[in-house]
Amino acid sequence: MKFLIDINHPAHVHFFRQPMELLAARGHELVVTSRAKEMALPLLDELGVRHVVLSAHKGGGLLVLGQELIKRDWALWQVARRERPDAMAAIGGTFVAHVGWLSGIPSLVFYDTENAKLQNAITYPFARRVIVPRCYQGRLPSHQERYDGYHELSYLHPRRFQPDRALAEHNGLDPARDNFFVRTVSWQANHDLLETGWSVPLLRRLVAWLAERGRVHISSETSLPEDLASFAYRGRVGDVHHLMAHCRLFVGESATMASECAVLGVPAIYAAHTGRGYTDEQEHRYGLVSNLRQFDADRLIASASAMLQQPSSVWPERHRRLLAETIDVASYVADRIEQRGTAL
Repeated sequence: MKFLIDINHPAHVHFFRQPMELLAARGHELVVTSRAKEMALPLLDELGVRHVVLSAHKGGGLLVLGQELIKRDWALWQVARRERPDAMAAIGGTFVAHVGWLSGIPSLVFYDTENAKLQNAITYPFARRVIVPRCYQGRLPSHQERYDGYHELSYLHPRRFQPDRALAEHNGLDPARDNFFVRTVSWQANHDLLETGWSVPLLRRLVAWLAERGRVHISSETSLPEDLASFAYRGRVGDVHHLMAHCRLFVGESATMASECAVLGVPAIYAAHTGRGYTDEQEHRYGLVSNLRQFDADRLIASASAMLQQPSSVWPERHRRLLAETIDVASYVADRIEQRGTAL
């Protein structure tokens, strides 16, 4: 069979990489369409994945996103009509849902972001199957299913990824000190409408406090101020998880990266005004994430201090429990695409 995978964000590359390898190993043909956003295209190129670029991210706002929606739906429709895939899959899935509904091609939408209400409203009704983690807290259509896991386990489950310390050091890990990973985002994704992020003074205070205790690595979707530029992560994009796995703490406004650290057994602080069901579960069920909806520099530093004061032995035990209660998501995703989203 032939399957179309639509990539719209760097995280989607990570999510689908292993399922695509599994599907190819089973003899299926893959068509990959892509969107120029941040490091999505370089990641695909780095992995040797052939792809067709359909559109480019040009900032936030309803008008800009609406224009891209029309353009990208049309471009994807043309690819689908030419390639005639047996099924299409994507994270978020607005484009595959629309084109699938119009063409009769089954579309599978994998998603975990409840606050993307507008996007979900124009997507979920048109999909063949909406597939979410068990902890998803938003409204869902009747044609949905849940699984025991998180998106990040598609590429960071122990069957799919083993941290390499040598690669971590090659990409900036300081072997002589504690290492801390900080992530800031641009808040221009379609699920970030009306959301605002950290201020520069907040980031400066947090980094200064962490830098007194070890090596700080900042991953930022926007340019850093000159006085913080020396902290920027400059390693290979595809190797960042090796570094993250060897850090003592993550602090950031990216739910995805907080969850990545949780499934790697690294304690994480997710500080953003909107939450996620998966980071909530990772806090309340496993104690690997601290979610801060209201925060300033003092609260961030206090939360980081509290996590660093925990005995180091608690994190491996919590990590083992998380892995024992979740699945190899890559295998599950490949199976559901192969089954074309038919009801279980």
